[in-house]
Parts: sequence; structure tokens; C-alpha cells
Amino acid sequence: MPTAPKRARPKARKVARTFRLTPGKVEAAQKILGASTATDTIETALDMVVFRRELVQGVEAAFGLEISPPDRRR
Repeated sequence: MPTAPKRARPKARKVARTFRLTPGKVEAAQKILGASTATDTIETALDMVVFRRELVQGVEAAFGLEISPPDRRR
């Protein structure tokens, strides 16, 4: 059975924000993710967090398993 092509999510309006971040942490994440800018790094990392939640919800729904959140580091 053929499947419909996947559609990209529409781009959301962007707003300026100010955050205090550890430069070394941003640089490490940028290198790991292969991102070209700090903004791209942060957006990619946030996309990964949202996707992780979608995966957890899918596993819980499909298999009835409860998945505990990972330990939080500060």
C-alpha cells in the first residue's frame, strides 16, 4: 500500500531571546551536532528533546511501558 509523502512542519515564527549559557557547553554541543551557529545548535538540541518525548510517548502507547525520565544533570 503506498504511503503519503511526509510533510515538513511549517516554520514557526522566531523571536529574539536572551540566555546565559556556558560557552564551552555550547561549543561542545555545536561540534557534536555539526551545527554552523550557536542558534542552530540550540534549535537542534531542543528538537532532539521534543523528539525524545515523542519517542517515549510512542513506546508507552504501543507497548504499555512506562519509561522513567533520565537523571537530570545540573
